Amino acid sequence: MILHHKIQGQGDPLIILHGLFGTSDNWATLARRWAERFTVITVDLRNHGRSFHDPVMSYPAMVEDLVRLMESEWIHKAHILGHSMGGKVAMHLALSHPDLVDHLLIADIGTKDYPGGHENIIDTLNALPLDQLTSRADAETFLRRTIPQDGVVQFLLKNLARDGQHSFRWKMNLPAITEQYDQIVSGLHPDHAYDQPATFLRGGRSAYILDEDWPGILDIFPQARLITVPDAGHWLHSEQPDVFYDLVNRQLNDPP
Repeated sequence: MILHHKIQGQGDPLIILHGLFGTSDNWATLARRWAERFTVITVDLRNHGRSFHDPVMSYPAMVEDLVRLMESEWIHKAHILGHSMGGKVAMHLALSHPDLVDHLLIADIGTKDYPGGHENIIDTLNALPLDQLTSRADAETFLRRTIPQDGVVQFLLKNLARDGQHSFRWKMNLPAITEQYDQIVSGLHPDHAYDQPATFLRGGRSAYILDEDWPGILDIFPQARLITVPDAGHWLHSEQPDVFYDLVNRQLNDPP
């Protein structure tokens, strides 16, 4: 099966990979802007958005999904931009299929393990009584009981879809994500390095890439450079879209 994706623009291919609980739609505005210079492919990863559901959520499986997509669109090499979980997919792709990657751009994720980051969210999503909801407002009220950040609640609600006139369903495969969460947050432990250009962009207010994480990243990506986006958290591309857009353009015009 081929991942759901959207293609727009002309030029060198730029593939964008969203994070956990996200979809390709999260990148729609930036994708339209980059489409003025690139052929932009925004992707729904497996078990997310409009892509297929599968009980397996491993990074090797997600990489092979991406390879099949590139083959189906006759893309021999592409710039790869991945955020959070999508960044890990991008890193795994670069390590296993370096010939497919032109420039690697990783948004606010490192190579280490990330235990304990989303358990509260996953527990809350699983506890949401879908069969009792009468409106999206009901779901929002329920989520706010344990998830205080308004932006996170609104982000998660984008995964909720009507299933008929009086019921709701998750677009994402929540059981698979829950079952294989430990794999999703696991770090990279390759037996070789990716010795090609790479750019890591982190939010200045995010704790996902700390200064002490950088030596470990360089062990795997020795040609990497680190750029900090001021006044941005983990969702740096949505909090500082203009800055993020310009930084990505600059990296693709002047790679390390």
